[in-house]
Amino acid sequence: MSPAVPGLDRYFRITERGSTLPREIRGGLATFFAMAYIIVLNPIILGSATDKYGHHLVGGQLVTATVITAALTTLLMGVIGNVPIALAAGLGVNTVVALQLAPKMSWPDAMGMVVLAGFAIMILVATGLRERVMSAVPLGLRKGIAIGIGLFIMLIGLVDSGFVTRIPDAAHTTVPLQLGGDGHLNGWPVLIFIIGTLLTLALIIRKVAGAILISIVAMTVLAVIVDAVADIPAAKWGLTVPKWPGNPVATPDFGLVGKVSLFGGFQHVGVLTGVLFVFTVLLSCFFDAMGTILGVSDEADLLDEKGDLPGMNKVLMIDGIATAVGGATSSSANTCFVESTAGVGEGARTGLASIVTGLMFVLALFFTPLATMVPAQAATPALVAVGFLILAGSVREIDWSDFTIAVPAFLTMVMMPFTYSITNGIGIGFLSFCLLRLAAGRGREVPVALYAVSAVFAFYYLMPALGLL
Repeated sequence: MSPAVPGLDRYFRITERGSTLPREIRGGLATFFAMAYIIVLNPIILGSATDKYGHHLVGGQLVTATVITAALTTLLMGVIGNVPIALAAGLGVNTVVALQLAPKMSWPDAMGMVVLAGFAIMILVATGLRERVMSAVPLGLRKGIAIGIGLFIMLIGLVDSGFVTRIPDAAHTTVPLQLGGDGHLNGWPVLIFIIGTLLTLALIIRKVAGAILISIVAMTVLAVIVDAVADIPAAKWGLTVPKWPGNPVATPDFGLVGKVSLFGGFQHVGVLTGVLFVFTVLLSCFFDAMGTILGVSDEADLLDEKGDLPGMNKVLMIDGIATAVGGATSSSANTCFVESTAGVGEGARTGLASIVTGLMFVLALFFTPLATMVPAQAATPALVAVGFLILAGSVREIDWSDFTIAVPAFLTMVMMPFTYSITNGIGIGFLSFCLLRLAAGRGREVPVALYAVSAVFAFYYLMPALGLL
């Protein structure tokens, strides 16, 4: 054994956490392939919007900004946080930036507000308030959050693969989702997803090492072959078409890095509205990351007997830094990615897996065409399989006989997929928990921190009605 390997083992505590070097490497690769879609999707979301002056962000520069930020923040999480959690531009937050902030100011001003939200999160971590909030969440509600994330990522997998699609408003129906693209399963891409899901589950049942990664690679190869033979329209695959790129090398363009104005946005919208914009970004980042950290850590068996993650403050601080760095690079706020569960499903238990994922993003800076040839239909079976594993491992640990915890846990787990938001699920769960405990005459059992956070959520949900947004 090389002297470097025992050094890695000691630093990352690989053996102590019941993992191995091959598992960490496979886990890091699986997480990367499960979230590589962000390289394509984030530039599409940000690039499709214009700021107050009609300016667009350049696509090639957005790709570079997205990749370099994901690489740096994920590496930081691996080296310092030592957890198998990868970070990248947060979906939902980038929509807020593109559709709410940018139209009222310039792009540098909008990104400046993201940086300020990151600074605010870091202050909350430094003062211990963020960890106090997380520690105040009762075990049953934490399990509800974990299950909600499992259901949420399963729905993401089903929708992104095309197995389930949204029904356009023009269809004049109250049914929001349908099977396939027209109510039926048809087309090669959906078949690739079905085969991939069955293969992933079969390999997991047989306890095959590398089950998720094997499935992703095998389905990508099959997708490339099928696309070449069947001549499938690109739209059928979605964002990523499984074709071998003519030139696999791409030159990074760092033109957007550092293009930020911290306080310029307040001159456009005023102090109150500006603060509310920062608050909106902060709230989304704060609780999306909270839910993801708890869910991934629980699935990886990293929580202690109290349900807390040792070294939580480091993880939370890195998440705050990632929010600020995302604004500074114009890639929007970066946050913990729920797709990290794909790596955990492969056996990843330490930050070494995050380093592998981060290094893959570094390679993607120069080989973006290769990184984006894995179609969603090949990667999303991992999300369906891991969603089931999370649910199976957590549902028994909720006290279903105590309705004051069972109902909030239930609402949390269903609202995440039904509203397509981790933050909404947590907010509704917190509010219902506080209200039901009060109704049951058990209000003193609720930590003060949860009352405070629930009040913040109530204000957040009422902002549009109050004319504040």
